Amino acid sequence: MNHKAVGIGLLVLLALMLGAPVMAQDAAEEPAALEPWVCPEGFVGQTLNVYNWSTYVAEDTISNFEALCGITVVYDTFESNESLLARLRQGNPGYDIVVPTGHTVAQMVAEDLLMPLTADNIPNLTNLSEALADPVYDPGNAYSVPYQWGTTAVGYNTTKIDEITSWEQVFTYDGPVAWLDEPRMMMGVALRLLGFDANSVNPDEIAAARDFLIENGDNVVYIAADDGQERLASGEVDIAVEYMGDIFQIGADCECEDFGFALPETAQVWVDNLAVPTGAQNPALAEVFIDYVLDPQVGADIANYTAYASPNQLAIDGGLIDPLYGESPVIYPDETTIERLFTVLTVPDAEQLYNDAWDEVKILIGG
Repeated sequence: MNHKAVGIGLLVLLALMLGAPVMAQDAAEEPAALEPWVCPEGFVGQTLNVYNWSTYVAEDTISNFEALCGITVVYDTFESNESLLARLRQGNPGYDIVVPTGHTVAQMVAEDLLMPLTADNIPNLTNLSEALADPVYDPGNAYSVPYQWGTTAVGYNTTKIDEITSWEQVFTYDGPVAWLDEPRMMMGVALRLLGFDANSVNPDEIAAARDFLIENGDNVVYIAADDGQERLASGEVDIAVEYMGDIFQIGADCECEDFGFALPETAQVWVDNLAVPTGAQNPALAEVFIDYVLDPQVGADIANYTAYASPNQLAIDGGLIDPLYGESPVIYPDETTIERLFTVLTVPDAEQLYNDAWDEVKILIGG
């Protein structure tokens, strides 16, 4: 299957999942009572090592799991799929859970960096939306389980900018801007704007995307390692290319309406996943943790805190998603919006081309 077909497949699945509003349940209908999650016996005193993105669990997700199972969680964070890959390619230092994006899952499987999952140990797998229960990047969820999904696009200060509807506004804005240090996302936007496939393996097209970003980076003062939202919140920049949930989180923190999030004419849609890396010290407890996260209430608590879209159908059907997020057309975009987004896919033969091109962009625009 070619990369373009794979990308279209994921977009179609997401569009089908979003065919009805997330908060479609009748407001007068009481959600069915849910049984609280119970930890299996036999794990008291053990340790789970988690390697996740920052600000990507609810405040009590980890502490509740520790209390329920009588275990200790050691929690580390990374800033990009590239840094996750680099760490594990050197040999797993002991992590039991990692959280790669879809295209990175496929890459890690190809490099033997992930262990296969045992579905019988994760009974809450049945809570997943059908659209994400058999993803194109990991058929049958053999190595991974969807955790959260969302978009990467443009956050902005609404006290200075009324609305953003196009990337041209970002590139021509007369003020400080931050880009996200995600080569495939930024290069994907450039490729799409130039009329190419976001997952092109053509060296000339990748070079053209590199040049496009260099030519349009005069207002970039910072290339953010997953902290552009903090620069936006502090007033250091007026626009930040960032993950949608991070922008919603700073709005919630300030209890204000000073920050907006836009999906211009093209943007990235992605699915992040829970997986067990090769060499994990405690794969059995890792699968227990995955089952815990797939509990409807736990999954909803995470989605309501992080402001990302939940893959947990029981959480959605049970009315557990905060309407502030569940009814947001940005967090849960409609089918028309999904159709103009792109997914980043594994392109092993061109990975180095993308990394080299992005390095040149960063050097020459000096963000």
